[in-house]
Amino acid sequence: MLNVVGNASQPTPLIGLGGLMRRLFAGDDLQALTVQLIERAVQNANDANAVMDVATLMFMIANRDLGLTLQQSALATQSLYRIPSARQPARLRLLVLLGPGDLMANTPVELLLEDSDISVDLLYLNPGKHLTGDDIPSHDLVFVAIGESGANVPLLEAIGPLLAGWIKPVINPPERITRLSRDKVCRLLANAPGVEIPSSVRCSRQQLLEVSNGQAALAGFAGDMTWPIIIRPLDSHAGQYLQRIDTAAALQAYLDEAPGNEFYISHFVDYAGSDGLYRKYRIALINGHPFIAHLAISENWMVHYNNAGMKDSEAKRNEEAAAMETFGETFAQRHAQAFQAINARMGLDYLAMDCAETAGGKLLLFEVDTAMVVHALDPVDLFPYKQPVMRKLFDAFRQMLIDRHAGR
Repeated sequence: MLNVVGNASQPTPLIGLGGLMRRLFAGDDLQALTVQLIERAVQNANDANAVMDVATLMFMIANRDLGLTLQQSALATQSLYRIPSARQPARLRLLVLLGPGDLMANTPVELLLEDSDISVDLLYLNPGKHLTGDDIPSHDLVFVAIGESGANVPLLEAIGPLLAGWIKPVINPPERITRLSRDKVCRLLANAPGVEIPSSVRCSRQQLLEVSNGQAALAGFAGDMTWPIIIRPLDSHAGQYLQRIDTAAALQAYLDEAPGNEFYISHFVDYAGSDGLYRKYRIALINGHPFIAHLAISENWMVHYNNAGMKDSEAKRNEEAAAMETFGETFAQRHAQAFQAINARMGLDYLAMDCAETAGGKLLLFEVDTAMVVHALDPVDLFPYKQPVMRKLFDAFRQMLIDRHAGR
């Protein structure tokens, strides 16, 4: 079962992920802000908001271990954190259920509801303890933000029976989030019309060692598994120890360096365009409808928006602007059948995906998740085209919540 720690008074409001990330993108002095927050926490031992904000700042600068320690300290004081709606009065009160963890652990709902009239209550849960009705704040609907991971699956399984009979609408039922591991997504979307998704297999270090020394063959994992492969440790994100491996000898060298005892491997699909560039789209699927969040264009197959050189290339930005502005009439139409199949098979109110297009015109799917970062924080002077496009996405998310609350 679950337990929510009793909540102490909140001396100063939480800045929260949205506010902190906006300051980061604006180039504010986060070191000075960190010092101010620490001083607040020292002066008031019950100021869990200050400690939670420092924890979030640590996650943002990749100091994960310290962030987790500070987060646990904050949660020992309180587990409910309130973010009032930017526009008052609030139209809806959204209760967001989260699990402890870094910025990859939960759906960043705050970024989807920036400048909205929906208030957000962030309620952190802990597995193995009891959750009672008295612990739940008044709300209009529930959003399960806990992302799929080895650490979070027990928590998702624990809250499933509780939410099954919930009197209020529940967005993203937990039992469906548990199906978002890379191997399960691959099985669920196998042979989906319009979708190409390479076989993704979970395997142990020992199994991979046997491949590296010639005792086992890649085809033993999946019939279409051939060199080159993509490999990453279980539950890794953002390219951590993600590599393309071309030979058994290279696999041995990778295993000598990479941490962990379990990995995902998948067949590498070369999705470079005719110009040699790689294009990776981030798409949000909201109530079954696709919305573009960004297009990253890179010379490297391992594409991440932050290292794709989008800020440094006007040509790349122009291409992204055109793709975003015409998305509904072009990309979304070309892959309408694929998006319909993904929505039907995944059964989630909200999800995000990283994808590309194959030379044959299929939607090449890399990952489906609920915890991907979707935001509108890029500098407006460099990315003026993003604001109206992202507003459509955010408005669709807000409208989905309103419709669910109304029973539509």
